[in-house]
Amino acid sequence: LKAAKKQVPMIDLPLGATEDRVCGTIDIEKALTEGVKSFEPGLLAKANRGILYVDEVNLLDDHLVDVLLDSAASGWNTVEREGISIKHPAQFVLVGSGNPEEGELRPQLLDRFGMHAEIRTIADPKLRVEIVQQRIDFDANPEKVLNIYEEKQRELREQILRAKELLPQVTIDDDLRIKISQVCSELNVDGLRGDIVVNRAAKATAAFEGRNEVTVNDISKIICLCLRHRLRKDPLESIDSGGKVRSVFE
Repeated sequence: LKAAKKQVPMIDLPLGATEDRVCGTIDIEKALTEGVKSFEPGLLAKANRGILYVDEVNLLDDHLVDVLLDSAASGWNTVEREGISIKHPAQFVLVGSGNPEEGELRPQLLDRFGMHAEIRTIADPKLRVEIVQQRIDFDANPEKVLNIYEEKQRELREQILRAKELLPQVTIDDDLRIKISQVCSELNVDGLRGDIVVNRAAKATAAFEGRNEVTVNDISKIICLCLRHRLRKDPLESIDSGGKVRSVFE
């Protein structure tokens, strides 16, 4: 089979999307004009081998959460509609954002996110002024601002591509693997997904920095991001800030 390179798709899943729009359904236009049953792919098919982004993911309807859980677990999407049975690959990177104060995310879906980053408002007045000025400049002349940062973006893209090529060669010492599992065990992390994600993220960090061997520093950089949302917590408590994870690791 011939292979071709294409840009990684990034698909936005809106909160108001229907299950048919997400999973796919019968192509009504073909059914009416040609009298044949044809499958119209949904957002999961378009996101295959790409990125599926959900804004306000904690407000997503439960039936759509179930669909995402099934696809994320198996890597396939199965559609049964009006006599049509379709099964297609749905392997995607799930990216979501949301405000925990507006509603909690179901634990089953939260666990599917490999990493969790907590973003807070910047308190430094000088940085706030700099950000505001950048926004004003962008609104006034977007193309000029994009050109200013184009070189940095190009360097970052090249660094990521080099890291993807190097990643299969990256190794992690058994002592470090045991250290990761010990931390997960002490934190009472359910299942093994936490162990797996930390190992993968540490290798990716080493590859990104151009090395083929994982160090303790690599693990230290990412372990809080990988485990903070997997800790058991009181229902009234917000997601752990990462301090507990870091204290156990150190």
